[in-house]
This record gives sequence, structure tokens and C-alpha cells, in this order.
Amino acid sequence: MDKLVERFLRYVSYDTQSDGAVQHCPSTEGQRVLAKQLYQELLELELIDVTLDNNGYLSAKLPSNVTHLVPAIGFIAHMDTAPDASGRNVKPQVIENYQGGDIALGTSQEVLSPTQYPDLNNLHGQSLITTDGTTLLGADNKAGIAEIITAIAYLKQNPSIQHGDICIGFTPDEEIGRGANLFDVDKFGAQWAYTIDGGPVGELEYENFNATTATVICHGVNVHPGTAKNKMINSMNIAAQFQRLMPSDQTPETTEGYEGFYHLKSMSPSVARTELSYIVRDFDRQGLQQRKDFMQQKVDELNSQLDKGHVELKLTDSYFNMREMVEPHPHIIELAKHAMLECNVQPNIKPIRGGTDGARLSFMGLPCPNIFTGGYNFHGIHEFISIDGMQQAVQVIVKLAENTAKSTQ
Repeated sequence: MDKLVERFLRYVSYDTQSDGAVQHCPSTEGQRVLAKQLYQELLELELIDVTLDNNGYLSAKLPSNVTHLVPAIGFIAHMDTAPDASGRNVKPQVIENYQGGDIALGTSQEVLSPTQYPDLNNLHGQSLITTDGTTLLGADNKAGIAEIITAIAYLKQNPSIQHGDICIGFTPDEEIGRGANLFDVDKFGAQWAYTIDGGPVGELEYENFNATTATVICHGVNVHPGTAKNKMINSMNIAAQFQRLMPSDQTPETTEGYEGFYHLKSMSPSVARTELSYIVRDFDRQGLQQRKDFMQQKVDELNSQLDKGHVELKLTDSYFNMREMVEPHPHIIELAKHAMLECNVQPNIKPIRGGTDGARLSFMGLPCPNIFTGGYNFHGIHEFISIDGMQQAVQVIVKLAENTAKSTQ
């Protein structure tokens, strides 16, 4: 455990933001730099089958230390951080024995406040790692990497803890939806796995959104504004009309639990052409299809009202709810629940209001629920993590390895 925080602070110093505008893999060179560093660390731990491929996928194995047959299990985390906030020059600050109240984030004038983030009220007495208010932290998902490696090191140092083959996988480009694209499930070798990519202590998730990306393209005509009368068609005005047709009570900021949403994530405006990028989410496949149909209806409705200009819709499915692939294997969830309980962690089974590599991997033949890291407020400058929670994640990983071996005796 003494190396856990040291590892985490070292990993967040690498700028590994992924970039959805880049088509090659990994999408950014910083991910490859971190992967090479992790590759050396896994070799130093004397793991076997340590490989780093040309696409930035890193894998290794801790071999079984028992004579009886034990299913190989895996632990997976991603190396990239989200494009939503800068991941360059991260300056974490450690708050020992937090006693409540606001936390000043460096000299940025930003504050981490329990008024805005009530979860802080449950963390009194714990030690926290925050940002300095200018970047994200990178706990999503470098905390998962640090926790997995620390757990593997602990198992190496304590050979009396019995375990089967433990497969490790670190992926690139998860945050832009490509983390599983080039993942070799057969080569990985696990019968099932867990992504260590969740939030607060206790999270155990095997449901996630069905996800679609929707691109609404509004076409207009650009003419010099001095001679534009009856000629110019401003596509930005068309885009505004379309957005007004979308339900304002079905957005991320107005929904929770199992409620789906439409999220206008970004736009590229100009007079001649404006592109609106939405993510569309629903836990039910039929519900997702209804949302896609609704968007097409609104496009058709707007086109019928326009005298000039037109709108088109492009839909691309991203991933589906892993529940249908995990539920046929209930022992995977039961092992995780019991491991948490034995580590004095109360399991909090809840749906992921997003996706993980595990969602895609589950449909590729590797059932893969998600387990907590101890982190909060991912993807933004108010991201932070509990060191106590990180330690509990390590304990759960170790206990999962141990209990999997025990379950086959």
C-alpha cells in the first residue's frame, strides 16, 4: 500500500488525453509514453506474457500459484483521460485527514465545496487528492491502473494468498469510445474480467446505457451580408430551431437513475453549415430506438417547415447495455459482492450512466462488470479521489483473486 499513492501521482503526471478527431490508435502520443513506462513496471514485477502492441494495448499475467484448476480472471483499466478538461501539467494536492469545509484548489480561485459536492460530507477523516483547479486529476482511470498494479505487487509479495492466473489489461482511447476496438480477447486469456473504473467506494455495476451518437447537419447558404436579402440561409438559425424541438426535460442535468437523455455535446457553427453533435442514451434498447426515431421525426418535421435550407441526421450506435451479457454469469457478480463485504465495503449495485470498456468487451465474449476506484467528479477540474477508497479498491482486487481460487477447491 505504501507505493499506491506514489504510483498514482506519477501516472497523473503524464498527459494522456485522447483525441476523437484523430483516427490512429492510440489517438495521442502521451498514451504511448505512459504505456511504455507501465510496460517496464510490469517487467520489473516479473510478470509473464508482458506485451505492448503497436496500438498501445498493454497486457500481462500473474501466473497461478495453486495446483488445482482455477478460472483465469482479468482486471482492466484505461490509460487515457477525457478530452473535457486539460490533462496537461496536472498538479495534484494531497489533503490529509479532511475535516470538512471548502478546499481551496491551488491558487486558481476554484473551490471544492461540500455545498456543491455533498459526497465530501461522508469523507471526514479521510485523505484526499484533488486538482489545483486548472486541470482534471486523471483518477479516471489512472487510479484504476495504480490500484491494479498495487494489488498485483501485493499478491507477489504474499505468495501464501492463493490465486489462479490473473490477467491485466491497460487500454488506450476509452474516453472516445474506442478502448475495446482492438482488444484481443482470446490473447488476453481471462474467462471474465472487471474494469476498475468506477467512482465512490462500493460501486459495483453491470448495467450501462445503450449509446448512440447523433450528428445533425444543418445546411444553409452563405452570401456577403451586404447583398444577402432573400439569398442567405443562415444554418445557425436552423440549428437553433432544431435544438428548440428537443425535450428540455430529458438532458443529463435533468435526469438520473434509469432515465435516458439527449445531450447536445458540441457544435461546429458557420453560416453555410452547422453541425450539432448529440449523444443519445437509454438503458433499454427499445427505448434507444424510440429516441433515434424521435430525432428523425424532428428532422423531417423541420425540413417540412423550411422554405430554404435543409437538415440531415446521421446515427451511429456506440455500445449496448452489458447486462444481457453479464446476467447469464451471476457468479461473477456474487464474487465481487462477497469480496467487498469481506473488505468491510458495502456493495452499491447501480447502473452506469455512461459506458466502460467492459460494456464492449462483454459483447466480445468477456463478461466484464465495473468496480469502484474511490474517485469523484470525473472529467472536470473538481475531480478528486479518496486515498482510503483507493486502498479499499486494492483490498477488493486481492480478495477477488483469492476468493476465485477458493471457489474452485
